[in-house]
Order: sequence, then structure tokens, then C-alpha cells
Amino acid sequence: AASARLIKASGANVILAARNEERLTSLATELGIPSSQVFLVDISKYNQVQDLANAIHAQITSIDILINAVGIGIIKPIEQLTAEDFFKTIEVNLMGAFYVVKSFLEPMKLKKTGLIINIPGVLGKTPMAGAAAYSASKYGLNGMMKSIREELDRKSTRLNSSHTV
Repeated sequence: AASARLIKASGANVILAARNEERLTSLATELGIPSSQVFLVDISKYNQVQDLANAIHAQITSIDILINAVGIGIIKPIEQLTAEDFFKTIEVNLMGAFYVVKSFLEPMKLKKTGLIINIPGVLGKTPMAGAAAYSASKYGLNGMMKSIREELDRKSTRLNSSHTV
């Protein structure tokens, strides 16, 4: 939400997508973003991310900056962490980011412009007790983005990770 506020204050055209309808609607109202630019999406579902990309590309010709700040944090000691907890964390934090890149990167490459920023957070590079699933997903996100970045012509389309505290 903080990133959206800052970017909107700069005068940029902001499109919002999130899984929590109440928070999404509240932020859109606060920022004066029209409903046509607000999307409810479960990033862990590839078809929903593809539908989101198609809907956005039907409205605008190119995306200059895409910020992926999505994530869930299931913080539990390993004895309490279930396989379902671990899988859900990977599904949202890592697979969701993969789906975003798969759905939005190609049009950016074709237009030779664009920036995708992922926000893995500090646990994407510094481990913490009880954060095995979260850290695994965010370390994975960093590795994936670095690998994809090596595939790109960095003069046109860029990928970045920002480790926030």
C-alpha cells in the first residue's frame, strides 16, 4: 500500500491488484483509482494472473513499472510447520512471482521497455528462526529473478529485487 501511495503521489497511472478485496477497495478509494483499474486476483492461480495481464494490456499499451509486493508469511517453528503451510507459502510467494513474470515480461521485452520489481523483504537474504517456509520462498524468488535477469537485454527490460526492512 505504501508503494502505491508513493507512486500515485508522483502522478503515475496506478493499477492495483490484490487478493484481499476489502483492503484493495479501501486503498483504491483512498487513492482515487477507478474500478476499471482495480483487480481482485489470487496470484497463486496462473489462470487468474494471465487474465489480469490480458485485462491490463487491453486497457494500456505498455507497463513501465510492475511492482510485485505480494506475499504471505507463515512463521512457525519447524515442529509446527505443516507441509500444507510450506506449500502454500511457496505457491504464493514463489510460484505467484513466476506467474507474474511469465504473464507480464514478454510484452515488456517486445516493447523493449519495462521494469519488474519484486519485494522479497529482508528474509530473502537473512534467515530467521521460525521462517523456514517464508525464507525458502524468498531465497527462491531472489535466485529466480537473478537467473531470469541474465536472460534479458538489460538496456530495455529490467528485473530487480528490493530488500526492505
